Amino acid sequence: MTYRGLHPSRNIWAMVLAALISIQLSVANADTVKSNPSVFGGPSSVEYQLKSDKKQKAPASNAPLGSAQGLTFGGDINLMAQSANGSGVGTRDAVGGVFRLYGTWTLVGNGTADTGAVHFKVESRHRLGTSIAPQGLGPSIGYAGLTSITFSDAGQILTNLFWQQSFDNNRVAFLAGIVDTTDYVDVYGLGSPWTGFSNLAFSTNPTIPAPNQGLGAAIRWRFGVNYYFTAGIADANGQPDDPVQGIKNLFDTGETFKHVEIGWYDTWANRFSDNFHLSAWQIDARSAAGIGSGWGVAVHGGRTVAERWTPFFRAGYADGGGALVDRSISIGTGYSLFNGRDQLGIGLNWSKAPQGTTSGQSRDQYTAEAFYRYQPLPNVQITPDIQYLANPAFAPGVDSEWVAGLRVRITF
Repeated sequence: MTYRGLHPSRNIWAMVLAALISIQLSVANADTVKSNPSVFGGPSSVEYQLKSDKKQKAPASNAPLGSAQGLTFGGDINLMAQSANGSGVGTRDAVGGVFRLYGTWTLVGNGTADTGAVHFKVESRHRLGTSIAPQGLGPSIGYAGLTSITFSDAGQILTNLFWQQSFDNNRVAFLAGIVDTTDYVDVYGLGSPWTGFSNLAFSTNPTIPAPNQGLGAAIRWRFGVNYYFTAGIADANGQPDDPVQGIKNLFDTGETFKHVEIGWYDTWANRFSDNFHLSAWQIDARSAAGIGSGWGVAVHGGRTVAERWTPFFRAGYADGGGALVDRSISIGTGYSLFNGRDQLGIGLNWSKAPQGTTSGQSRDQYTAEAFYRYQPLPNVQITPDIQYLANPAFAPGVDSEWVAGLRVRITF
């Protein structure tokens, strides 16, 4: 998810533009993706995002792009503004923007259940007119967490460039390359920071110190009728602004993030809303960052009710490893309107920062968030958001903070 600040690299966009020119793409109809059952990742993954965007657009915009070559391509422009209104100190306003280009190129088994494809995604993340980006607002006001995950000042970054292959009618699949572990570790239906919750407490699990995007691999095995198992390993010090240097550092240090997950789903089509799973992770000590090793577990449960409600329960425990909090419990629900076009989300969270990271005794921290994703046009989503932060862990003299936000997403 790229939690820490990064410096831009000029080479990433040059390589991407050269690749796009070489395959002579037209962006005009670049939103099409087949309903491919081999999607590995969750709502934030490239393949799932393409599929979701196509569903929301008008039929006229669904003309195929590069179908003979097995290529699908899309992009979006995202804007986020947040403002804190409480009794604490620190910078109170943050605005950021993210421009993304992403796609898949299916080179093996196009149109079948067992495919082999290249997945790619490049992003440009910047603050806009404020001293910090929204990702920095939580720490600025003393909150142990992030009020926004992906809206950072990271510059130009490569967040996906991997090969994904499925076998045995998609019962087994693996991926390897430059990966984002938050695309497939402990995911659920409302977890995309682009279309769902903004706060780290609900968009992923705050007890998991997911690394920045870097070299990694994962495998998924579907067994029985409704069960799955995933396992993987990734660079613990990913450098999406300079992936080549990141790979070199990984081979020098050998510092990795490992994860396993076992779960149950009702049907493959609704596996993110009707899902129960247990995840475990371990991360090595990171010498350059001065962070010790750690491990932890996370659980998730969710089930669709009356076709529109998607309640969930999530919890996590961490023992070291650099997570922002080491205890977390979340409950909430989504409510779908207009056949999924609009979405309401409400979440409540309790958490505790690790001992020794706060001033004095660590105290219980509470978070509430509500958002409404409104889609006035097929290619436009507008999401007002309100967050209530009680007892922010790094601001012992502050009782509460309100954070109002507005997110805009334009797809093409």
